[in-house]
Order: sequence, then C-alpha cells, then structure tokens
Amino acid sequence: MGEYELHRHVEIGDSHGTAASADVTISQETVRTARASLHAAAGHLAPGIRGRLVDAVLDLPELHDGARLEAAFPLGDSEILYRLRERCTDVETHPAGATVLLEANIGPGRTSRPGAPASPPSPPRL
Repeated sequence: MGEYELHRHVEIGDSHGTAASADVTISQETVRTARASLHAAAGHLAPGIRGRLVDAVLDLPELHDGARLEAAFPLGDSEILYRLRERCTDVETHPAGATVLLEANIGPGRTSRPGAPASPPSPPRL
C-alpha cells in the first residue's frame, strides 16, 4: 500500500468571524505524522480561542489512535504552547525566528471534553 496524505483545514470562530485556524497534513505511513501550522487573528482574542484550536486539531479522527505531531505557531503564543503541552507527551520546542517549531507525541485516548476548563499549571520545580 502506498503512502498518501490527508489535508485538513480547521477554523475556530468568534462573534467577529474566524479567530484562529490551522492547516494540517497527516501522513498515512505506519507511524502517522501530523504537520500543523497554527495561526490566530491579530489583536485581542477571547481567552481559550487558541486552546480550542489546539483541541480541534488534536481531536481530528485521524489522530485518535496516536500520532507524531510537528507543529509551527507564533513565538510568544503561550496559550497554544500550554495546551499542546497538556495534550501531548515528549514535547520538544525550538525557536525559529518569529516561530516555534514543536515536536511531540499525541497520546491515544486523550481527547478533550468540550467545555471543560483547562487545568491549572503545575507549580515550577525548583
């Protein structure tokens, strides 16, 4: 069976239209890899919009049985980074200009609960 890729576009809206979006390409190799580019609209966004975008990407049906994630998002977007760290394992990040490149594993069975509040951050280890 030959390799092929699935392409998905995800959008999260608010009262002003599309607030955040992601373009996702999922390889269908033995070890699936999702490559995602996450973007948020300029200006103030309601808290949680960026986290909902991460959830929408990681909840794609093609990723439910675990996959590798390679993501790019704006440097300084702590909400996206925080949610990715909550939902993924073995997270590694690398700055690349004004972008963060992230590599991680998406764990099986780690789908979000719609409307569930994000858990508070763990205290830093000293």
